[in-house]
Amino acid sequence: MRTILASVGALLISAAILLTGGGLLSTLVAVRAQSEGFALPLIGLLLSSYYAGFVIGCFVTPYSVARVGHIRAFAALAALAAAAVLCHAISQNVIIWLILRLITGFSFAGLYMIVESWINEKSTNKMRGQVLSIYRVVDLVAVTAGQYMLILANPAGFILFSLVTMLIVISIVPIAMTKAMVPEPITQTSLNLPKLLQVSPIAVVGAFSVGMANGAFWGIAPVFVQQLGYEVMMVPVFMSVAIISGALAQWPVGYISDLVDRRIVLIAVAGACTFSGIFLSVYATSSLPLLLIGSGLYGLFAMPIFGLSAAHANDYAQDDEFVAISGGLLLLYGIGSIIGPVLASLVMQAASPQWLFAYTALVHVLLAIFGLYRLTRRYSIPVEYQEDYVPVPRTTPAIFEIDPRNISTEAEDT
Repeated sequence: MRTILASVGALLISAAILLTGGGLLSTLVAVRAQSEGFALPLIGLLLSSYYAGFVIGCFVTPYSVARVGHIRAFAALAALAAAAVLCHAISQNVIIWLILRLITGFSFAGLYMIVESWINEKSTNKMRGQVLSIYRVVDLVAVTAGQYMLILANPAGFILFSLVTMLIVISIVPIAMTKAMVPEPITQTSLNLPKLLQVSPIAVVGAFSVGMANGAFWGIAPVFVQQLGYEVMMVPVFMSVAIISGALAQWPVGYISDLVDRRIVLIAVAGACTFSGIFLSVYATSSLPLLLIGSGLYGLFAMPIFGLSAAHANDYAQDDEFVAISGGLLLLYGIGSIIGPVLASLVMQAASPQWLFAYTALVHVLLAIFGLYRLTRRYSIPVEYQEDYVPVPRTTPAIFEIDPRNISTEAEDT
């Protein structure tokens, strides 16, 4: 542990600070937009704009880093993100907010990619699994802490946006002061859809479906809680219950998927997600305990789907294709996240707030049906030939460079 902290400790601190700010910002924007009286479709569009910027950032960042280096690129993106966050509190014009969300998504994608690629560079093959586990814990704790910062001040004021800005700026300090050698340029991100479909159609549909459903959840759920009549302080509670339950589900779901055909597990989990969506759409208004139970059920089953999809795809991929396949699926998740918030907000406006989870239930039941269809189209590979399931944060494609299943990294270490 001491060796790990000595090599990547400063980078993990920067990541924790950034993830805390990002966790607060995503919820704060939705709550603030609701208090400003933005129409639901516009709130959905704000979240879609963020994910659009994020996807663009995943493509552009490697070129920026190759041109000016990791530290300069990180400082420039942090300055851009900090300015964009502060501008949210200065202007409440919808068009300006859409541009700001695009810039923020672009900046955060680059910041996460730089930190994760640097962590990968400093991680030897022997400690790669430990580093990824620590990073997963950092991600969980930081994002959860960010949610609860919402109650520190009035979301309608200036303070919380200032707090996010401070966190972004402070994240520069560990990076700028580290003595670690600057790593190699970041691997270029690509999306080869025909190749992904050839390797695993259900993984493609699974990754896209997770984006459609979870993109809507992360962006619209804070509005959902408020529109049901609950206090703002219940928003971070609702969100954190889903986050924590999702994190706790990763190990048992992954363990089971290592023992049987992963498609069966994915179908079962998608079916359980359908139930959780129906549960929330029916009982969320009944009482606070039922609301939180529904949140826990949703997180428990929805959060592992991307990991199951990526693991299934890599069961059929070549050994040296792990990063490309997993990164491509993450980009599909991002594309789904661009579409999901807009569709969910339109459904909520046309019906009622509870229909947010009727929408997620529909997405998940369609995924389960497609999974059943795929069971008839391809035989499962023997369990002993399946790759181990590894829970990985859904941040940027660079995270898969750290994954111990990355054979290309193993080859470099030998």
